[in-house]
Amino acid sequence: MNLNQIIFLILRRMRAPLLMVIISYAIALIGFVLIPGADDHGQAYRLSFFDAFYILSYTATTIGFGEIPYPFTGHQRMWMTFAIYFTVIAWFYAIGAIIALFQEASLKQAIKTARFKRDVCNLMEPFYLICGYGETGSELVRALDKNELRVVVLEISPERMSELEMTDYQFYVPHLCADAKLSEVLLFAGIKNPMCRGVAALTDDDHANLAISVAIKLIKPQLPVLARVENDVVAANMASFGTDHIINPYKIFGEHLAMRLNALGTYLLHEWLTRAPGDAIAPPAAIPKGKWIACGFGRFGKSVVSSLQNGAMDVTIIEADPKGTQCKNCIVGSGVESHILQQAGIEQATGIVAGTDNDINNLSIVMTALEVNPELFVIIRKNKRHNDPLFDHFNADITMQPSDVIAHTCLSYMVSPMLAEFLTTARHQTNAWANAVIAQLVSKLGEQVPDTWDITIEGEMAFAVCSLLQQGLQPTLKHLVTSYAGNRHEMPVVPLMLVRGEQKYMLPELSTPLQIGDKILCCGMDQAKSIQRYVMHDIKTLHYIVTGTEMPETWIGRWLKS
Repeated sequence: MNLNQIIFLILRRMRAPLLMVIISYAIALIGFVLIPGADDHGQAYRLSFFDAFYILSYTATTIGFGEIPYPFTGHQRMWMTFAIYFTVIAWFYAIGAIIALFQEASLKQAIKTARFKRDVCNLMEPFYLICGYGETGSELVRALDKNELRVVVLEISPERMSELEMTDYQFYVPHLCADAKLSEVLLFAGIKNPMCRGVAALTDDDHANLAISVAIKLIKPQLPVLARVENDVVAANMASFGTDHIINPYKIFGEHLAMRLNALGTYLLHEWLTRAPGDAIAPPAAIPKGKWIACGFGRFGKSVVSSLQNGAMDVTIIEADPKGTQCKNCIVGSGVESHILQQAGIEQATGIVAGTDNDINNLSIVMTALEVNPELFVIIRKNKRHNDPLFDHFNADITMQPSDVIAHTCLSYMVSPMLAEFLTTARHQTNAWANAVIAQLVSKLGEQVPDTWDITIEGEMAFAVCSLLQQGLQPTLKHLVTSYAGNRHEMPVVPLMLVRGEQKYMLPELSTPLQIGDKILCCGMDQAKSIQRYVMHDIKTLHYIVTGTEMPETWIGRWLKS
């Protein structure tokens, strides 16, 4: 709804109050003109329409300047008394209607929608549309904001919108409380805006995420869509409409668990590059081999059991609803009872998985199990973020929260398009290779999570590189990670991957010469990213870094030097 429509809505709703004010003024005005007064000589005198309107204006607004141009007669004072009450009542009615109008939810929503549309249209930077500001959406918005990526948020819950408004982000986040399933709302949110880089459907309703994905692919098929889903049937439906990235948190956690079992270094590299910049990651403990007990065989339990069994673990399953979960070989129970755990062999177990959809039950399962076997390795599922204090105090070996898994997966696709490609390729490398990469990153960048970004050697952003290549000079990767300040020292930046045509080079050498069209994935500190972007654009600075000599200021000087 635009501004003209809002004004029309206000005028339409204020029609009766305005007519009441106009009619009351007209009746009072006519009375002042028709009722005769007396001048200072006792002669009959009638007010002009202007004088009558002037008197009525300061009387009806309770200002009061007295009786002009002559003292009123009794009839005039009687009419004045009537006019005062009549117009004041009309004003009270109009003011009450105005207050009621601006308290109406429909008008508030219309004004917020118009402001939201204006804010989205004014975005001059690339942004992502986040549909759903629950636990997953809020975590993703925080991470994107730390990575200096702009976001737009749609959320149907007013309480979650209030939470967003009270959160301090470094960039303003345009947001609207509306149903993202509606195509009109998606258009308001800027899916046709050329600056929109993608959409993340992260509501807690699979069918809502499906509706969002379908709408995007029908309205703007080339726009990337990331969708959260837990139901396999809905996931297949999403895939049929061309959804770019379908994110099942339980399947992803199972894959990460398998990675942690079989390739701990690769797992740590993945975690290190997909968390929010500045976060600290503790070295993960190795998962012990032996007998395991899994409580709960739902979507989460199936994924974890599969990964453990693929890692040559002996897994005993405890499930309260074997028929509903299609668990053919399990002990019937919830796992909170000690005799059920003992029946499963808790004394001989090396690890336990508490994977039900109830946080309190999961905590109870683990506490009961640890009383019998304190040496257990614990994997626990956390469903709700508001239970963080309980889980932080418990301090399990692995805590899985679906919202964290989804947010980190989305971040790997959004922060830089090349990061997800790098992580996929890294999974096919050896664990020793991953450990060597981590050692190199830690030695250059420290132990906190670095920032990641990608660059392309073309266009305005790489103007300086392209210009030097056309002049016959040969910049290399080393020149892009060199600071122009002082003695041209190397910055804390590590090129992770270089893509040249169909070729892909993992951890390329700094001596690699650059070519137009190269795509490079880098990670490092935020300040180094800013310096690198400046160097790539400023030809004088890059010329000094490459040649060690200052570039002449004028074209005549450059011609004479050549």
